[in-house]
Amino acid sequence: MTLLLDLLDSLGRTMFDVLPIAAVLLGFQLLVIRKKPKKIGRILGGFTYVLVGLSLFLVGLERALFPVGEAMALQLTHPDFVGAITDAVSGVDWTLYFWVYAFAAAIGFSTTIAEPSLIAVAIKAEEMSAGGLPATRLRIAVAIGVGIGVALGAFRIVTGDPLYLYIVAGYAIVVVQTVFVARGQTKWIVPLAYDSGGVTTSTVTVPVVTALGLGLASTIPGRSPILDGFGLIAFASLFPMITVMGFVQIDVALTAWRNRQMALRAQEGEIG
Repeated sequence: MTLLLDLLDSLGRTMFDVLPIAAVLLGFQLLVIRKKPKKIGRILGGFTYVLVGLSLFLVGLERALFPVGEAMALQLTHPDFVGAITDAVSGVDWTLYFWVYAFAAAIGFSTTIAEPSLIAVAIKAEEMSAGGLPATRLRIAVAIGVGIGVALGAFRIVTGDPLYLYIVAGYAIVVVQTVFVARGQTKWIVPLAYDSGGVTTSTVTVPVVTALGLGLASTIPGRSPILDGFGLIAFASLFPMITVMGFVQIDVALTAWRNRQMALRAQEGEIG
């Protein structure tokens, strides 16, 4: 009975969220374009699939994945597990939190791989690039960035470092990468890299990563949940831009190296 009520509640919330989108699309179709939509039955059927699928998806997350993620975050950050000792002189020993960093990286990677918005963007990117950028490779590049970002964000909470230092340094790297990438033949990756940073912070990633940050800040002595617990989402948005552009830069460098090697072998063959 509880499950049925949760499903109905999730369906109502999903309809409330999705109906404005449908209203905008239908309004422009009828009032601006002034043409009746084609295959209206197929559209309504797809709309129904979206509502039911999203509702089931959200209920599954709330009843299974989110509680497990929150419990893991609290257990891994508890002083009884990490054996952390703090005092006024030395503060918190960040080296004792290895499993916290590993869990942060793993949960950041796995939630991003499962992110529906990223899957949609990756599929469109593969279509627009005519297969030049496979969807799986883009998702992995983004997920690696989120994993690194969340792990670094967890490290920041443990050490108590100011958030702005990491964010400023990260965006400085993004600016430098953008300048170099935009000058080459792969400049088309820049807007996609920027979008990749935005689509990671959606339905799956945000609740789990937020729970990790708040759990970590709540259990470490001297940390404030409201001051130190938030900020992991900023890392999850920033680092995918770095890894996606870095992926392209590495791919270009490897291609150039292989071409040089082939040219050298051709010259050696001609000399021989």
